[in-house]
Amino acid sequence: MNGKSFSASTGPSGADSSAQDLGVLVGFDGSENAALALDYAADEAHRRNVVLTVVTVYTIPVRFYANLASMPAHPDAVTAREEALEILDAARGRLADYVGEIVYRAEAGHAVGVLAELTESARVLVVGMRGRGGFLGHVLGSVAVAIPAHASCPTIVVGDQPVPHGPVTAAVDGSDASQGVLAEAADVASSRGAVLDVVMVLPPSDYVFVWYPEAAVDSDVVEARRMGLEERLRDRVVPLREDFPDLTIETTVAMGPPRPLLADRTAGSQLTVMGTHGRGAVMSTLLGSVSRSVLHHSHAPIMVVPA
Repeated sequence: MNGKSFSASTGPSGADSSAQDLGVLVGFDGSENAALALDYAADEAHRRNVVLTVVTVYTIPVRFYANLASMPAHPDAVTAREEALEILDAARGRLADYVGEIVYRAEAGHAVGVLAELTESARVLVVGMRGRGGFLGHVLGSVAVAIPAHASCPTIVVGDQPVPHGPVTAAVDGSDASQGVLAEAADVASSRGAVLDVVMVLPPSDYVFVWYPEAAVDSDVVEARRMGLEERLRDRVVPLREDFPDLTIETTVAMGPPRPLLADRTAGSQLTVMGTHGRGAVMSTLLGSVSRSVLHHSHAPIMVVPA
């Protein structure tokens, strides 16, 4: 990140953000992984030319004191907020050379709920996969997995091994939700000058045999199905080629178990884009068990697009 200065303000806890454009929103807890997410969000805000909003969410502990002598000198709410502001100071230091508008906010509440509400005014949310054992009072891993299903905008989950180069991969399954995934992935790939790799997963036929052992799927039938899906996938990206004439788009129908196949594919992609809902296990599942598995096992950034 290059730059000489930045403007910043600290939004009051509970401030109404409905009339604000929060741009790229990033959750920050001061951990190493959160720092990677902060760097990623800053690059994304710079690329999009929008405000960068850094948020620390903190919980106010509920404690009972036996008597006045055992009560702390400062109320728990004040102490918790001061700790959150110290975390934001660490973010300020890391972004000291960032050029662009930055807003810092300390918000009280449940991490998933607060971030989900703020996404109503954001272009994209960025979070780290794991934190320091308690992201803003919660385990960051659980927040990273839970928030994409509740966010109003796309969520980028940054692992511990961001990939600077490589294609932007869009994992689709042919459902209506796939159109949003394709549009978001194409826009990101175009802005980064990257290749757009569109992949659809066709599970092996033995998935069917688990429930119907008497069924037999001829290899010619499987190949015909794969070729049909490839043609369908090529038709799906025709509008993208028209909207992004300079974008290189590659399409693939991959055969294999969706979970490990997609997780392995993320390793060579600078960003993998998935949807919150797919059509189920017959073709591929994109935020049920498959998307959750990819989030858990990938070390590279994953974007989840709400349906």
